[in-house]
Amino acid sequence: MFDNFLVRSDSLKNDIQDGKAVGFQFAVRIADYRGCFLSLHNGYYVVCDGQEYGRECQTFEVNGKSPRTFGELKECVWEHWDYDDEAIVHIKKEGGLKPGLHELGLQQSILMQYGYGLHDEEWVQNPPIPGGAESSGKSAGIFAYTLKLQEGGTKND
Repeated sequence: MFDNFLVRSDSLKNDIQDGKAVGFQFAVRIADYRGCFLSLHNGYYVVCDGQEYGRECQTFEVNGKSPRTFGELKECVWEHWDYDDEAIVHIKKEGGLKPGLHELGLQQSILMQYGYGLHDEEWVQNPPIPGGAESSGKSAGIFAYTLKLQEGGTKND
């Protein structure tokens, strides 16, 4: 049920660098009531207006730090993303998004943080690609959002 509130509805913006749109961003919360250590955050399955954007296009901004790749987050074993703390997902897309409404599909991939499964050691070395049931954690579905691109290019506008 909380998955319907993972994305803040007024957070879709273009990322602007040197006056040009280089991608887009949106604000997210974690689906797990415990929060998680960042090393367990595996990225997102993201589809916007029918176009998929894999982990290689994504960076993640949380805890007041600059956006980082999920490869960098894999090393953040002591840094925690607390429940109800907002984070920003940045997606690289030349030209950003056009003004208007956009359809966003999202699945959050957080690896299990308690217990032990037979696949756990393999997933530490080779995390599953977001979008499948095996990587979904507590966010089992791909949830749909209709978001309006907001004015400005960054969260500080």
